[in-house]
Amino acid sequence: MATYAIGDVQGCFDDLLRLLDKINFDSTSDTLWFCGDIINRGPKSLDTIRFIKQLNTAAITVLGNHDLHFLAVAYLSTKPAKYDTFSDILQANDLSELVDWLRFQKLFHYDPDLNISMVHAGLPVEWSIQQAQQYSQEIESVLQQDKPQEFFRHMYGNYPPKWSDDLQGWDRYRFITNVFTRMRFCRRNGQPDYKFKGNVGSQPEDLVPWFLVTERESKNDDIIFGHWSTLSNIKQPHIYPIDTGCLWQGKLSALKISPDRQLTQIDCSDGISPF
Repeated sequence: MATYAIGDVQGCFDDLLRLLDKINFDSTSDTLWFCGDIINRGPKSLDTIRFIKQLNTAAITVLGNHDLHFLAVAYLSTKPAKYDTFSDILQANDLSELVDWLRFQKLFHYDPDLNISMVHAGLPVEWSIQQAQQYSQEIESVLQQDKPQEFFRHMYGNYPPKWSDDLQGWDRYRFITNVFTRMRFCRRNGQPDYKFKGNVGSQPEDLVPWFLVTERESKNDDIIFGHWSTLSNIKQPHIYPIDTGCLWQGKLSALKISPDRQLTQIDCSDGISPF
C-alpha cells in the first residue's frame, strides 16, 4: 500500500502508463496524487482524463492552469488556442461527464496523516497551510455551482497584484486561482509575478522563486508542486517540484510519498520536441 505523486502529465498518456508499470501501481491498494495539468499540449488528453477519472478514490487530482483553461473553453464555447490539444475531449460523447468530474477536483490538497500538501503552482508568502485549504474551498464552491460560466469569464488576468484579506468577489477569486495554478516567481516582498517564465538564475534581480521568499508562512511545511519543468535540480528543504518536463520529452516523475520519499522517473517520448 503506497501513495505516489505524479508530475504534470499533460496528455502524455502512454508515458503515464509506462511510469505506472515501473512503480507497479495497484489501483486496489495504492493511491495516486496528480499535481495538475493532467491534460493539454500532449497527444492523448482524452485517454488521460478518462483513465484518471475511472481510478475513482485511488486518485486525488488538483487543478492546474491547463485544466482550468480547458474548462473555460468548454463552458464558454470559445475557440481553443493554437497549441491546445484537447479537441478530442471536446468531441467526446462523454464530454459532459468529463467536464463535471474535472470541475469537482481541488485546487489544493493537504493530508494530515502524511503531513504534506500538494498544489499545482505555489503558495503566496502570507498563507499558512490552513489558509490555503480555506481559500481553495472558496474557489471549489464557485466551480461546483450549477453554472460556473461567470467564474471563467472573470478568471483570466494578473490583477490584483497582491493579497489582502479585504479582497472580495472576482478580484479575490482571481488572485487565489492565479497563485495556486500560475505562480513561479515573486518579488522579494512576496508579490507574485506571472510574466517571467525563465529558469531560476536567469530572472531579474527583483524576482525570487516563490518557495525561497524568506518570510513565507509555509516555509516549514512539506509541499509537492508541478508547473515548473526546469526545477529538477533544485534541492531545498520541504519542497518537492515534480514537473520534470514530460511534455518536452524530458521525464515523468512519481514521488513515493508513503512510506518513504523515493523518486521514480521514466524518459518521455510522447511530448513535444524541445528542439
